Amino acid sequence: MASAAEQMASNLSWGAFGKAKELQQRILFALGLLIVYRIGTFIPVPGIDAEALRQFVEQAQTGVGGILNMFSGGAIGRMAIFALGIMPYISASIIVQLMTAMVPQLEQLKKEGEQGRKKINQYTRYGTVLLAFFQAYGLSKGIEASDLAHSPGFLTFQLPCIITLVGGTMFLMWLGEQITARGIGNGISLIIFVGIVAELPAALAQFFVQGRSGALSPAVIIGVMVMIVAVIAFIVFMERALRKIHIQYPKRQVGMKVYGGESSHLPIKLNPAGVIPPIFASALLLLPTTVSTFSGTQTSPFMNALLAYMGPGQPLYLVFFVLMIVFFSYFYTANVSFKSDEVADNLKKQNGFVPGIRPGVKTQEYLDYVTTRILVLGSAYLSFVCLLPEILRSQLAIPFYFGGTSLLIVVSVTMDTINQVQSHLLAHQYEGLIERSKLTGKNRAKARRRKPRR
Repeated sequence: MASAAEQMASNLSWGAFGKAKELQQRILFALGLLIVYRIGTFIPVPGIDAEALRQFVEQAQTGVGGILNMFSGGAIGRMAIFALGIMPYISASIIVQLMTAMVPQLEQLKKEGEQGRKKINQYTRYGTVLLAFFQAYGLSKGIEASDLAHSPGFLTFQLPCIITLVGGTMFLMWLGEQITARGIGNGISLIIFVGIVAELPAALAQFFVQGRSGALSPAVIIGVMVMIVAVIAFIVFMERALRKIHIQYPKRQVGMKVYGGESSHLPIKLNPAGVIPPIFASALLLLPTTVSTFSGTQTSPFMNALLAYMGPGQPLYLVFFVLMIVFFSYFYTANVSFKSDEVADNLKKQNGFVPGIRPGVKTQEYLDYVTTRILVLGSAYLSFVCLLPEILRSQLAIPFYFGGTSLLIVVSVTMDTINQVQSHLLAHQYEGLIERSKLTGKNRAKARRRKPRR
């Protein structure tokens, strides 16, 4: 028999959405801020030669430049004020989380509750400013080296460019936090999602034009479209896959009645870390090559070798991509998304236990054992989805960047946002039921008071 929550979730309709005014306001707020983000991707940095930049980006579109352009929503192709995107913030988050696991002081801060989290978030913001400054400085130097600036010079171009790019990244970080707090969904993920989706129509149009001109055969076009649909279906299936651990609660007797004895399940996703590992891995892989992409002929021999061996589709790039996806899958799951020690402690406080496993440390060890083996499949699934399009793109010479990371982000963020909308609708229906029950109780009380005495 379906539970009451499942029955209510299945009855969610447009009528319920029309009555949920708070949810509508949240969605409109998020859409408004995302529109602001899209407008910012079309405002250029002062002092850029637009025509020279367009020609340069067209040459780099199938390499690292295509990846950067996809993740920045086209902002880097237009050298807009949001050209750095949200990647400095993601890189700073990676560094802070790694340090939290290794530095005892930061680990203690994490255990201090809301105040500790605020301090860690503040350190992340400081790290974002620092990383954005170095990336903006390198990018401004690279733009000058590629003859893309009207008036080269530190005061005439580099300083205004650095201030603009760093300010754009900090504004994007603020937008993401506002969407998360007052909108719907995860703000940072939605910003990346909108950037990718906004560039897909132009990329697909370019893809079909190449097919019409004969550069790509109809078989390749059909095969790529079928592969995209198959990968999307595979992602949806794997993201919904769960490993359910049976949880038992003991019986207790109060007087002549026996309470408790219920059983439930602890669901563990096959991919507890979600889309975070590919994003983190992409951010670290793109970090050293962002500047070198815009360095033109002035690139050092080291940077030339780095681009040659770490370019998309290259063996070394693929190996590092897989290793970082696996690492961040385990790291993020253990430290953020599923902390086995906290789960075991909560079960112990609620008098719940896994049948055959003692509460406390033994339960924690069992949960670690289960999640470790689940993540073998989870990280393999992420690696497969992210690498398959990379390999096919390099082999088939598709004229635009298409990556499994992009598909994974789009599908995962869509599913997460839909789930949050359904949760808000469900909460709204519960509140409506409670209010109606209170009104019914008041009406009954009034009727009893008005009832004449015999």
